[in-house]
Amino acid sequence: MNILAIGDIVGSVGCRFLRDKLPSLKKAEKIDLVIANGENSADGNGITPTSADFLFSSGVDIITGGNHSFRRRECYSYYENSPFLLRPANFPENTTPGKGYAVYDMGRIQVGIINLMGCMYLESLDDPFRTADRLIRELGTKITIVDFHAEATAEKRALGFYLDGRVSAVFGTHTHVQTADEQILSKGTGYITDVGMTGTLQSVLGVKSELAISKFRDKMPVRFDLENGKCGMGCILYAIDEKSGKTVDVKRFHII
Repeated sequence: MNILAIGDIVGSVGCRFLRDKLPSLKKAEKIDLVIANGENSADGNGITPTSADFLFSSGVDIITGGNHSFRRRECYSYYENSPFLLRPANFPENTTPGKGYAVYDMGRIQVGIINLMGCMYLESLDDPFRTADRLIRELGTKITIVDFHAEATAEKRALGFYLDGRVSAVFGTHTHVQTADEQILSKGTGYITDVGMTGTLQSVLGVKSELAISKFRDKMPVRFDLENGKCGMGCILYAIDEKSGKTVDVKRFHII
């Protein structure tokens, strides 16, 4: 089974670029399932029903989230009604819309997807390591994919090794910069620290560079407007053996 994970999609420009590039990639690489991080897919941050619908209709099967998942209130009911729009599972269960996990029925096999968020330099949520333990037991799927939305490289690497052999693949999101450490860990789990971004290349994480510079230099609030121009799509493809649930090949892409 070939499963594609796509990095943080930034704004309508990133959504349109994904729609332009994803169909041909799915055909060329014989992709069975597409997971994409969409927590920044709406212009002005967050995700809306409109941007979620756009991604689903563009060929994305599962949308994962992160620290901006709840930026837009109009999407709260969408989380409750769509089983495949996820938010980090380690947010509080009783007060948070939606779920942080899903089981996608492929007919011949079911795929579990878990969305987690790191605690280093982000919000103090439930422990992602223990949350992963619980969800792996509850899902019980042969193939399980984890999107770990985290700031610290060490936290991402640690979770990858912690889950090695217990899930099929772990991919990191949030920092918007693709890392070159794609690998298969010793017990068969595919891994990358950060799959990257889908958005404008000549930007600061999709934002106009002059605005980001002003924020860092002047320390004053700045409205982050998105940059336009040539785009790229960071993604990673895991080839997974359906009998063992282990990754047998991994390819990193940066499509422009």
